Amino acid sequence: MKTLRKFYQIENLPRFFLLCLFCMALLTSCGEKTDNKVTESELSSDTEFDLVILNGRVMDPETNLDTIQNVGVLDGKIALITEESISGKETIDATGHVVTPGFIDIHSHISDFPFGQKLSLRDGVTTPLDMEAGAYPVDAWYAKLEGRSQTNYGAAVSAAAVREILANPNYKSNTASILLDAFDPHNESGFNMSLTNFLPTSEQIDEMEVMLEEGIKQGALGLGAVPGYMTRGTTSRETIMWQRLMGEHGLSTVLHGRFSSQMPPTTGILGTQEMLASVAAYGGGLYVSHIHQQALNYTPTALDLVKASKNNGLNTVAAIYPYWQGATVVGADYLAPDNYQKNMGRSYEDIIEVATMKPLTKERYDELLKSQPGASVIFGGVKEEIMLQALADTSTLIESDAAPLSITETGELALDWSTPYEATQGHPRGAGSHAKALRLVREKNLMPLMLAISKMSYMQAKFLQDNGVEQMTGKGRLQEGADADITIFNPETVTDNATMAKGGLPSTGIPFVIVNGTVVVKDSKVLEGVFPGKPVRNQVLK
Repeated sequence: MKTLRKFYQIENLPRFFLLCLFCMALLTSCGEKTDNKVTESELSSDTEFDLVILNGRVMDPETNLDTIQNVGVLDGKIALITEESISGKETIDATGHVVTPGFIDIHSHISDFPFGQKLSLRDGVTTPLDMEAGAYPVDAWYAKLEGRSQTNYGAAVSAAAVREILANPNYKSNTASILLDAFDPHNESGFNMSLTNFLPTSEQIDEMEVMLEEGIKQGALGLGAVPGYMTRGTTSRETIMWQRLMGEHGLSTVLHGRFSSQMPPTTGILGTQEMLASVAAYGGGLYVSHIHQQALNYTPTALDLVKASKNNGLNTVAAIYPYWQGATVVGADYLAPDNYQKNMGRSYEDIIEVATMKPLTKERYDELLKSQPGASVIFGGVKEEIMLQALADTSTLIESDAAPLSITETGELALDWSTPYEATQGHPRGAGSHAKALRLVREKNLMPLMLAISKMSYMQAKFLQDNGVEQMTGKGRLQEGADADITIFNPETVTDNATMAKGGLPSTGIPFVIVNGTVVVKDSKVLEGVFPGKPVRNQVLK
């Protein structure tokens, strides 16, 4: 009491009044809404949400929540998950459907043009990322999508593009995408696959490092490394530099391994071992793309290696796309006869030219190598049963490796939003990978449904989150507070429809897809002119 009386003495009154004013301001601010947004404590069944999803089977792979609930979306976030009745400005009745986090695809090459985004969305993908081939310049790649993207978007910095720039003075990209440049039948960029055999000097490797670090500082999600396309050019000093750079910045390398082979001395496992050694030395993460197409018959051994590395503290994962056929360009190193026929056990007839959808002959293969080494082809790779086993493995992620398709009549790339789905051809994985995985769950009981969903959402987000991409903490989850990237599908009907002849037929049974709280796919139709997609970048940019 003495202390309190002393505080109220005349000389202390100014301090007392200041304290009162501070408390009044604090109480006032606590009663106000920030930017007119409803606070979490005020949310209830009486709240009018921007969007409500009613009566769906809500499945969250991080918490294993699997129950019939209602979901309320507000200000681009999942605001409430409840059994109580809720209402909103827009309503989706999800009765008989599964409500999951929007699918994330770390390995896509169709995320930076409208038709590719349409295919991804119809396959349930809300966040397709180009992290294997990657982008360069990185800031130009992001700039071309700003305000014009229906999906979330992001890319790694491209080691291949940097090599092509140094090896080929005529290479001038206006897409910032080396893969788009390679697939372009007109090839106005000057791309000619000089990167394949380019043997850089020590000074040029130093220059590469400067260029790659520039991309990281511009927001790249990691480093895209494809030594499988430059087996005779990529030096060990380069691969070590890649991973050292990732370790320094806490990011990851997304790898297309150096060899596709099941014969010594160049088995496909060696390419994974090569990078794992640098991960052990320098840190950073390693995402091994389509490991089944490099290791082939040795895929189980390769997966054991990756799992053992992870168990011993290395931040590494392996990914599978649900097809035994691959897609690439005809000039790929591993399609050369001394590898494809001897080490992969295939022949010219196992390679299909996408432009004609006819198997190659030796003569046609040689002709394409000279005239258009970037010509799109589909090739036979791993045995189907090995691919299915790898897909079901509890440790693997599901990816698409989605590649641009061609318009059947003209041979042009299918880039425009209005391109008819049925007018395109090429590998079906860009249109159907995620729906195919869900169909295999239903038809073959390949794996638990929750595991399949996790492989396509939470496991992808967690890998990137653990490797320098803080934004992914809000993705891959169906939880209150998470980003409202949501995919709704019918587990009894979801299916892939794309084929080798009609590679752009969209998946069905996925009637609604929401990106950052905005419905982008409604009643199985992608809404035109709706662009809620946001960039995903590394935490280096702050």
